[in-house]
Amino acid sequence: MAKILIVEDEMKIARFLELELKHEGYEVIIAGDGRTGLEKAEKENPDLIVLDLMLPALSGIEVCRRVRLTSQVPIIMLTAKDDVSDKVAGLDTGADDYMTKPFAIEELLARIRVALNRKKYIEEPKAETLQIKDVRLNLASRSAYYKDEELTLTKKEYELLEYLMRNKNSVLTREQLLNHVWDYEYFGDTNVVDVYIRYLRQKIDEKYGVQLISTVRGVGYIIKD
Repeated sequence: MAKILIVEDEMKIARFLELELKHEGYEVIIAGDGRTGLEKAEKENPDLIVLDLMLPALSGIEVCRRVRLTSQVPIIMLTAKDDVSDKVAGLDTGADDYMTKPFAIEELLARIRVALNRKKYIEEPKAETLQIKDVRLNLASRSAYYKDEELTLTKKEYELLEYLMRNKNSVLTREQLLNHVWDYEYFGDTNVVDVYIRYLRQKIDEKYGVQLISTVRGVGYIIKD
């Protein structure tokens, strides 16, 4: 359940928003002036802030500026003014969205949903795994697994396997593998690729009785998904 902080000095509006948001299933916190709003933003760690522009004690612009020093919480600004300069000032200070009073509650609720979904997307860790059949790579830790068993790979064995998996279903020549895994400055014999392919086959194909890496005679190697 997302927590929403409403910073609004007009108590009728604040109360109306509180009831609507609670009806939608949100947890709601209310502050009646800018200074209190800033304190609650820092202490309560809300998921989104609905922030009025014209506030006593501390303006909405200043609250937004100070919140942005330490947090990227979504902020939707509200104002009775339909002035482009106010809108620009709010957005330049770091507000994510802007609505002019009076507004339709349905539109505000829709904008809140969009802002929360965007926040969730940004915060969710990106996929850092690469998997083909039962072989999985953890790209962040540079570790490899067959099912749930970790494989003991050297740095070059891991890099060779990763490059083959990233280019699944494509035949890679020995020269391509040499250039990308051992870098373009390597002038050694392409036989080194065959040697490391053999190491990988010993640790995966032969050990688990599978055929992960296939040879395309006269061309190179491929991992088929």
